[in-house]
Amino acid sequence: MKTFLFASLCFVSVFLNAQKKLEIQFLEQSISVDGKLDETIWESLPGYSNFYNYLPTDKGLAKNQTEFKLFHNGEFLFVSAVYQDTTSTVQLSSLKRDDIGNTVAESETFVFIMDTQLQQQSAYYFAVNMGGAQVDGLVERINDGFSLSSNWNTVWKAATSVEGTRKQYELAIPLKNLSFNQNNNAIALQVYVRDIKNNSWTIFTDLSRNYRLFDLRFAQAFAIDNLPKTTAARFAVTPSMTVNHQEDVVEDSRETTFIPSLDVQYNLSSSLQLHATVNPDLSQIDVDQQETNLTRFSIFFPEQRNFFLENADLFSNLGQADVNPFYSRRIGATSDMQFGLKLSGNVTPKTRIGLLNAQTEADEDNAAQNYGVLVGEQQLSQRFVATGFLVNRQATDGFAFQKDYNRVTGLNLNYKSLNRKWTGVANVASSFTSGESGENLFFNTGLFYNVRGTALGASVRQVQRNYLAEVGFTPRLFNFDAEADVTIREGYTQTSFEGVLTKFPENGKNINAYRYFFGTNDTFWDEDGKLQQSSSFYNTALIFNSFSAVYMNLYHDYVNLKYSFDPLNNGNPLQPDDYSYFRARFGYNSERNTQLVYNTFAQYGQFYNGWNTTFGATINYRLLPYANLLMSYQLDDLDLGELGKRTFHLARFTGEVFFNNRLNWTTFVQYSSQNENLNINSRLQWEYKPLSFVYVVVTDNYNEQFARNNWGVAVKVNHRFDF
Repeated sequence: MKTFLFASLCFVSVFLNAQKKLEIQFLEQSISVDGKLDETIWESLPGYSNFYNYLPTDKGLAKNQTEFKLFHNGEFLFVSAVYQDTTSTVQLSSLKRDDIGNTVAESETFVFIMDTQLQQQSAYYFAVNMGGAQVDGLVERINDGFSLSSNWNTVWKAATSVEGTRKQYELAIPLKNLSFNQNNNAIALQVYVRDIKNNSWTIFTDLSRNYRLFDLRFAQAFAIDNLPKTTAARFAVTPSMTVNHQEDVVEDSRETTFIPSLDVQYNLSSSLQLHATVNPDLSQIDVDQQETNLTRFSIFFPEQRNFFLENADLFSNLGQADVNPFYSRRIGATSDMQFGLKLSGNVTPKTRIGLLNAQTEADEDNAAQNYGVLVGEQQLSQRFVATGFLVNRQATDGFAFQKDYNRVTGLNLNYKSLNRKWTGVANVASSFTSGESGENLFFNTGLFYNVRGTALGASVRQVQRNYLAEVGFTPRLFNFDAEADVTIREGYTQTSFEGVLTKFPENGKNINAYRYFFGTNDTFWDEDGKLQQSSSFYNTALIFNSFSAVYMNLYHDYVNLKYSFDPLNNGNPLQPDDYSYFRARFGYNSERNTQLVYNTFAQYGQFYNGWNTTFGATINYRLLPYANLLMSYQLDDLDLGELGKRTFHLARFTGEVFFNNRLNWTTFVQYSSQNENLNINSRLQWEYKPLSFVYVVVTDNYNEQFARNNWGVAVKVNHRFDF
């Protein structure tokens, strides 16, 4: 009987909500953002509820419902939400701003997404957890889906409160900080709630778990009453000053510098933004996580500089993950960046542009360089988006361009079916480099299929030997011969296949999912069509309702090694030959909603002509919500017989202390025996005013014998002025 009544209520609720007009009313009123929802205006507004389950199940309406309301007054968009919990207990993992992994995913959180252009290409992301910690960012289209970045920031207000078992959220988002299509009088919204206590995600749209929560194709259109035809131009100026003291113990040198810098952001229109930076200082950004690299090629490290991250989808998705013509970390990698200028956004409802220019200074070993990127994106139809681009690097002497240059131009075509099951991509690009000619092309095509429980994909690409993307990331093009100590450039053809088959029990008491099969294969041929490498991966896993999981991975590699390779770095390289080898990994991941979270795995198998044993473990202890301690360790033992043996150790410690949601202290300690380095980075961060910060950063580096190489301390203060 209870089941029947609940089902009946759900049906009635869905029916009534379906009849309700989805709109954002204009009201000449304002509220105090305190999370209490005691203003009478909230009582008069329609509420939107009927949230669906997403995880641990993606079937039916959520047992714990959420209702949100919203209106605008021409200056702010106001949002309220009430989550009907079963307890007043609040569980948090972080009070740190822009920490998606802990502040959002591992806490009780309300998330609000706005596609203001109604183009399903990009959207604004706002989240606040029950501790008042805020996360803002951008949802961006990538080649075959969407990604989420928290590196876009703006000034907005949020507050929360608890009334009995009601978890209440209140937001005020300035309209002038957002770009709108003034002709639409509508935007698309997605809203979801995370409850870490019971491992649940609930969402406004009935969304299958094979799609991401922030997939913009499922956002709901809301009409906007009396949307201002022009919003006040946002003009934000952020000057900063850094005092940096560095000491090199090995060279017995020390230096103290005073570094002024300036960031300016200006809205040329409601949808087109200009961002300029002068003499940017990067002392406060997070350090890269060190990795043990047992491959023959360089590995990718993500961009962390804010200047390059706003509207990053326009610039970072010009190719594929391992053949990308623009990799912003190349800029400033060898010498300091003097200035940067970026123009990005919509010039028409279906046309986006991106223009980026950056200049680096000369030093003793490198000429000054100018970097330019021009991107144009056109939505051809509901199914197709075309993107053209030009990436340029040119040596400079003062204001004069030199004859040392590298340019890449290309065209991308993205496809998405109206039924959301199919996505596709096609890429073509050509490079032009001083002193090089011919064999300078890159081609790629791929098609992907995704339904609940099943995903398939296939792609083919070719990279010719003179396709040089010097401001990009194409690691496989460059083959290092360890014995001859030279790098040989060779083109290649690659085929890739992937497939996933998962079963979701409808009424599983303990089991959330059986992943029967997750497999990939990447095969490479050289310029003569000879097979060079085939790498296969297979995974199977059992995922419990607590989201703990046990899994098994199998790997097989065939390598026709053309050039000597020294994975031990001991001067005894592997010689060119045919190698075929297998490895197996077994692992366990614990549940995520407890104070102690841990993962562990063990791997054993062949490695070229020898054997490789790998063990890894991660332990995360949460002193909720005031501290978060994470420790990880990985051991790689290589035995290559007569070539030698070596054991690599990689250890990390991250300690975070949250004094409140504006003041936190983070310390990273990393040790890599492969890199022969022990690194310590400790940062105190105080947001004394929205998006105005004080940083105190201490760095310390030691060699493998734990003798100090260098150390430094930096104090940075910036202040944001909004006009």
